[in-house]
Amino acid sequence: MHHFLDFEKPIAALEGKIEELRHLGGDSGLNIADEIGKLQSRIDKELSQTYKKLGPWEKVQVARHPERPKLVQIIAHMFTDFTPLSGDRNYAEDYAIIGGLARFQGQPVVVMGTEKGSTTEQRIKRNFGMVRPEGYRKAIRLMELANNFNLPVLSFVDTAGAYPGRGAEERGQAEAIARSIQACLNLKTPLISAIVGEGGSGGAIALATGNRVVMFEHAVYSVISPEGCASILWRSSEKAQIAAEALRLTAQDMKQLGVIDAIVVEPLGGAHRQIKQALESLSVELLRQLDELQGLSPAELRADRRKKYVTIGNAALA
Repeated sequence: MHHFLDFEKPIAALEGKIEELRHLGGDSGLNIADEIGKLQSRIDKELSQTYKKLGPWEKVQVARHPERPKLVQIIAHMFTDFTPLSGDRNYAEDYAIIGGLARFQGQPVVVMGTEKGSTTEQRIKRNFGMVRPEGYRKAIRLMELANNFNLPVLSFVDTAGAYPGRGAEERGQAEAIARSIQACLNLKTPLISAIVGEGGSGGAIALATGNRVVMFEHAVYSVISPEGCASILWRSSEKAQIAAEALRLTAQDMKQLGVIDAIVVEPLGGAHRQIKQALESLSVELLRQLDELQGLSPAELRADRRKKYVTIGNAALA
């Protein structure tokens, strides 16, 4: 059974009926395939109608869905010969970032990104995908490696934001994020970033200052979480829904503002319902973006990246 979001209650009820029928059919030997088929058609119709008209707050909930594709699944499905590399050679290993060398469609690349974890134990180990300074310093190390061996970099973002704890601040969180953005901008090889769930503020930008940024259809990308924004503006996180609408954090908003370059369409009912299909679509888009950048020189790649970030928002203002 799926984990259902609040706005999916009618769908949950229909799926519950299918489960009941399956148990009934197993016990009684009745032919219930027709009835299940009808219910499944209703579910598909309901999913289609619901997901076509998702508001920003619903998209936030979908982006945070616990069953959304995680980086470990992305690496297993989209990459071969993955060799993880650990530690920042300075302080510690940060399990919120996974990174290393791999092959993408046969081509050697550096892959890196945030990992929230799937079980409670994993989430605690991975700090819920909230990266500490040593995680960003590991990312910088990976980008330096990419420079040295002329390897494209593919990065994946799913984080509520950088870890705001005291230890992280004492070890230079802001400086680590700034250096990571600088490393992205200075890369001599193509950098393509994908926002697959939550793109949380500087914690996301540190890995996503790419030549090209793609985004899942129901992912979100924002300067602050809706709850954080509501707490500052209205002194109450209960106004998060209003904040989500004001923040313009959807993939569609990001495309219009020029922050991202492409939207990857998700399967019916969100990427979490058909992970394999969603990752196939993501893989096709990443390959297309990578192919477009292959002929550019290091100087051209850096100029292309700088131009992208200087001109963000111009299209929306015109």
